[in-house]
Amino acid sequence: MDLDSGASAIGALADDTRRALYAYVAGRSEPVGRDEAAGALGLAKHTVSFHLDRLADEGLLEVEFRRLSGRSGPGAGRPSKLYRRADREFAITLPPRRYDLVGDILAAAVGRAGSARDLDTALAASAHAEGRAVAGAAGGVPDPAGLPELATVLAGQGYEPAVEPDAVLLSNCPFDALAQKHTEVVCGLNRSFVQGVADGLGCTGTTAHLEPTPGRCCVAVRRDAPRGDGQAPSSGE
Repeated sequence: MDLDSGASAIGALADDTRRALYAYVAGRSEPVGRDEAAGALGLAKHTVSFHLDRLADEGLLEVEFRRLSGRSGPGAGRPSKLYRRADREFAITLPPRRYDLVGDILAAAVGRAGSARDLDTALAASAHAEGRAVAGAAGGVPDPAGLPELATVLAGQGYEPAVEPDAVLLSNCPFDALAQKHTEVVCGLNRSFVQGVADGLGCTGTTAHLEPTPGRCCVAVRRDAPRGDGQAPSSGE
């Protein structure tokens, strides 16, 4: 989720009335109409309608139209506008963190290791595959991609990258708290994930390296130095 849309949605709940309406709708098992919400919270119908629509515009609620009487045809009346909590999830962390991504990678790695694969190998493979999937979902990226395009995709994952002539340095670690507790495991999967993004984008001749530096992510992506035969080494995983 991008910061602008997430912050706008969560910011809408700063209003006491909207927050109360959201909590009421979220707590109901069936979609809620404005009459029900107004009666439950003791609010004017026009106030309820305004705030419910604002919550829907922000993606916090979803809307459907249905006749509450269950009747159809002439004389059945107009369908009522009903609201229910949206399936979309909202989360904002500053700086950005992606603990959900680590969870996906670890779960996939355990599944791979259960098929007689070494856990370290499975973890690296899962992280690399997740990185390639992120690259595959990125739109409007030229093929092959360069360091600026790689930085753009990594920015969407919370890394806060800075592009240098031959490198992409990452100012933020999306997995910071986990990396501090489980440094070797998390930094290793982090490197494999970033390499997977680079490989998925077709950034040939670039390698993700572990370069722990205070105040920065432990991973940096650098162009490979040319070898004596004029060929750059394969980036691999």
